[in-house]
Amino acid sequence: MIPKHPRAKSLEQRHLIEKGVSKGIVTPTGMIAHGRGEAFDYLLGEKTSVEAEKQIEAAASMLLLAKKPIISVNGNVTVLCAKEIIKLAKVLGAKIEANVFYKPIAKRKKLIAKEFAKQGMQILHNSNAKIPGLNSERKNVSREGIYSADVVLIMLEDGDRTEALRKAGKKVIAVDLNPLSRTAKKANIAIIDNVVRAVPLLTKKSQKYKKKPKKWLTGKVKKFRNKKILRKIELRIRKG
Repeated sequence: MIPKHPRAKSLEQRHLIEKGVSKGIVTPTGMIAHGRGEAFDYLLGEKTSVEAEKQIEAAASMLLLAKKPIISVNGNVTVLCAKEIIKLAKVLGAKIEANVFYKPIAKRKKLIAKEFAKQGMQILHNSNAKIPGLNSERKNVSREGIYSADVVLIMLEDGDRTEALRKAGKKVIAVDLNPLSRTAKKANIAIIDNVVRAVPLLTKKSQKYKKKPKKWLTGKVKKFRNKKILRKIELRIRKG
């Protein structure tokens, strides 16, 4: 079988986003955000870098050490890789929560939950708690999910919430294709990669690391330096 060219994969993702907009799961703003990420992915060669692999290793370790891990999803992530998110959640024993910013919020959360339900996974989409320090709609979260979690995995650019979660004492892992974004810089661990590649790799690495002792996982996290590896990725982009 002839492997798909990276461009074909990009077009496939774009088509999924367009379908998501027509269903009301993704907003037009979400489509713009996808286009911005697509540009960075192109600059990164549309493949997972060696630096991203190290980020994924550290992220898997942190998630496996978590007592209450949560995976936060939005419309874009739902239409791009809901099945892979479910696989990751099952490996980690993590909950999944829909958390969106653009209106109609309640309707979109229900649509996201419905998409996951089709895959046999019930996710949190109620808003009965608030993240301190946030004024936007992202402050409204589930008490059983993000509010009570110790480690939060967020997808795509979300700088203000990343900062607020850190101030609330939570550890944040962010998947974001822009190494210069506030999200990437403020997260404990940033994974600079496309979610459709990062999530399956994170699942695979988590499965492998589940057999490792806590001391080994803790050492992996302590050795990780987010700012240092972000600089390396920025240099990679600048050098083309």
